[in-house]
Amino acid sequence: MASLGLFVLTACGAGNKQVTAGGSTALQPMVEHASMAYMKQNPDDIIMVQGGGSGVGLAQVVAGSFQIGNSDIFAEEKSGIDADKIIDHKVAVIGFAPIINKNIKVSNLTQEQMIDIFSGKITNWKEVGGQDQKITVIGRAAGSGTRVNFDKYGLNGATEVNGPTQDASGSVVQLVGQTPGAISYVAFSYTEKPGVKAVTVDGVKPTYDNVKTNAWKIWSYEHMYTNKSKDNTIENKFIEYVQNDKKTLEELGYIRVSEMKVDRDADGNVTKIK
Repeated sequence: MASLGLFVLTACGAGNKQVTAGGSTALQPMVEHASMAYMKQNPDDIIMVQGGGSGVGLAQVVAGSFQIGNSDIFAEEKSGIDADKIIDHKVAVIGFAPIINKNIKVSNLTQEQMIDIFSGKITNWKEVGGQDQKITVIGRAAGSGTRVNFDKYGLNGATEVNGPTQDASGSVVQLVGQTPGAISYVAFSYTEKPGVKAVTVDGVKPTYDNVKTNAWKIWSYEHMYTNKSKDNTIENKFIEYVQNDKKTLEELGYIRVSEMKVDRDADGNVTKIK
């Protein structure tokens, strides 16, 4: 397993409280940025940010090892997690999209084609209108919230083919860009990195406006969970800071929850917001 990415801004002084916020790598850029700004304003508090995936964030906040568990999925969606022990704070919405190596001559896939590619039924790009080139599917680690959401809303619950996996979104982009014929999936904020390109699905573009109306269905809330049994004064203060940092949320590719035209629960039920 890849080592956890760790971002630390140290501060010294008696009485400082240290908070570890870890889990989702899709939310990690926002939490890292917010932690730096927050600690400048609150020098007595230390915020440490880790990756590791949503499963790690949920498990560790339940166990008390993390004070904040960052997750792309509802706790109820993760087996083995006692959701009654933690409190959900929705801080943003994020979209996910399939990405391919930029040299692949494909720009659109039907959802059925995408399912067949990721489940291993389609193995060459020529089968979907591209060049004669083997498809290499790069998946995400089992604890990845990105994987849970992509499989649920992009693949209709289909089982991904066994193959290479990566824990972090940045590593996925790098591997897809370096591997001829590769396909994977990442948060919107990673889709315009060098060497890769996003594809449309059934003619629908992976855009923020399409996520807001659920026209693009591969999206999730970004959650920051806290433990019910703990004193979460500092944690709640930091989470509120993240929620209210509208400028950074937008700059880093997240959607404010207040901008959504629909709501979705842990079971995937979508309702329009009146």
